[in-house]
Amino acid sequence: MKASGFPVVTHDTENVASHKVRLGVPAAMGSCHTAEVVGYLVEGHVPAADVKRLLAERPRARGLVSPGMPASAPGMDDPRRIPYEVLLVGYDGQSATYARH
Repeated sequence: MKASGFPVVTHDTENVASHKVRLGVPAAMGSCHTAEVVGYLVEGHVPAADVKRLLAERPRARGLVSPGMPASAPGMDDPRRIPYEVLLVGYDGQSATYARH
């Protein structure tokens, strides 16, 4: 994210669950990284381009999630091109495909 121009501030915590609940991460869609970007939730290995699109479009939603640990997602360093999706999570907890990679 830094390389894509985002200022990054990290907070190591042993109670990530409370942050995920506060931001509205659906229980089955958690991952290893949880972020808040201009009021939006960003969960997991979401590509920076998807976050930039989110900020440009400003949909009425909680934010983006990339559930689990997709092997070919940014930062995972798996050279295989294994398809995965980034989901847009609404305020009602429903999700829809936002991007396919």
